[in-house]
Amino acid sequence: MKIIPSKRLQGLSNYAFAEVNKMVNSLRDQGIQPIDFGVGDPSEPTPKFIRERLKSALEEHATTGYPFYTGSKAYLQACVNWMKRRFDVGLDPEKELCSSLGSKEAIFNFPNAILNPGDIVIIPSPGYPPMKTGTMMSGGIPFFVPLLAENKFLIDFEAIPEEVVKKTKILWLNYPNSPTGATASRDYYERLIAWAYRHDIILAADEGCYIDLYFEEKPISILEIAKEGIITFYSLSKRNNMTGYRIGFVAGDKQLIDLFKKLKTNIDSGTPNFIQEAAISALNDEQHVQSMRNIYQQKRDILFPALRDLGLEVNSPESTFYLWQKIPSQMTSVEFTTHLLSPDLALVVTPGSWISDFCEGNINPGEGYVRFALVPTLPQVAEASYRIRKYLN
Repeated sequence: MKIIPSKRLQGLSNYAFAEVNKMVNSLRDQGIQPIDFGVGDPSEPTPKFIRERLKSALEEHATTGYPFYTGSKAYLQACVNWMKRRFDVGLDPEKELCSSLGSKEAIFNFPNAILNPGDIVIIPSPGYPPMKTGTMMSGGIPFFVPLLAENKFLIDFEAIPEEVVKKTKILWLNYPNSPTGATASRDYYERLIAWAYRHDIILAADEGCYIDLYFEEKPISILEIAKEGIITFYSLSKRNNMTGYRIGFVAGDKQLIDLFKKLKTNIDSGTPNFIQEAAISALNDEQHVQSMRNIYQQKRDILFPALRDLGLEVNSPESTFYLWQKIPSQMTSVEFTTHLLSPDLALVVTPGSWISDFCEGNINPGEGYVRFALVPTLPQVAEASYRIRKYLN
C-alpha cells in the first residue's frame, strides 16, 4: 500500500531538537559520554514537595474520570493568584484563563482558531518551532523577522513591509527570549501594542516558560500594559522543573480565550486532575524557584570563564537558562557544533542555524551562533569547563 503524507506534513522539516538527540546518541554509541547543552530540559528533579503532592492527589482523584476540559476551578484560581502576585495583573478565572498541556500544544494549535488559508503570521527568527509549524498546518503563511544583536534581539516591527502587515493576523513574540535571553521593556511593549492596534494584529506572547528564570531585573508581562487583542502562553515546565507533567495555561483577551477554549475542547480532554493539584502547589511556592535561579547562576559562572578562555566573546543573558553564543567568524554554526563534538570535548550544543528560519534577503539570523542550554548538572558543567581548559592546553 502506498501511503503519501499530506502536503502540509511534507512541508515540515525534522524537529531541530530531535536532530540534537541523534548527535547525543551517536557519541554514546562510540562509548563517549557527552555533556548535553543541546535540548532545554532541566536535569534537576521536580522539587520533592511537588512530587509528594502529585502522589497524594493521585489517590484523591482515583475515580474522578476525565478532568474539566479547560482546567479545574482550583487550578485556574491558583493561576489567577500567581499572576496577581507576580505581575499585579487581575484576571477572571472563568473568562480570561484556560489550562493547557504545557505551552507547545497551545502555541501549535492556537493559529487554527484565527487563521484562514493565506493569512500571514509574523514569527521571530530564531524562534520556537511550533509557532511556524502551527501556522503552516493551519494554512497560514509564516513571515520571519530576524532577532538581531543591534536591535537587542527585539522584533523591529516598524521595519516589516506594509504589504505584509496588511495581510497579517497574528504576530508571535517570545520574551524572555529563547534562545537569546533578551527581555522586553515596558516602553517596547507599549509601542508594539499601539502598532498592533493600528493594524488589527493579534499579539500572541509566549512569555511564561522563562519569565521567572532571570539573573537581575524581573521581566514583565505584556498583560501589565493591556489585554485587548493579546493572548499569553505559560508553562510550568522550566519554572518548576515539570517538563514531563505537560501543564500550563493561556491568559488574556476574553474573546481570544473563548476561541482557544472552543478549539481546545475539540482537540484534547484536559490536564489530569492530579497533575493540576501538583501544579497548584508549584505555583504557590516561590522558594524553590529562587533556588533554581541560584543554580543557573552558578552554572553560568562556571561555564562562561572557560568559554572566554576558548577565545569566545561571551555576553551574559538577561534571563532564561540559554546562552546565545557568537562563534568564530571563519566557521558556520554547524561546523562549530561539530568541533565541540570532538572526542576531546564531547559537548553538545544546538547550531543557531537549525533553530532559525531565513528572513528577507535570504538571511539566516542564527548563522554565526550556537545555543548552550545550562541544563546539565553542576558537576557536569564543571566537567565541561575542565574539558575546555584541558583542550586548550
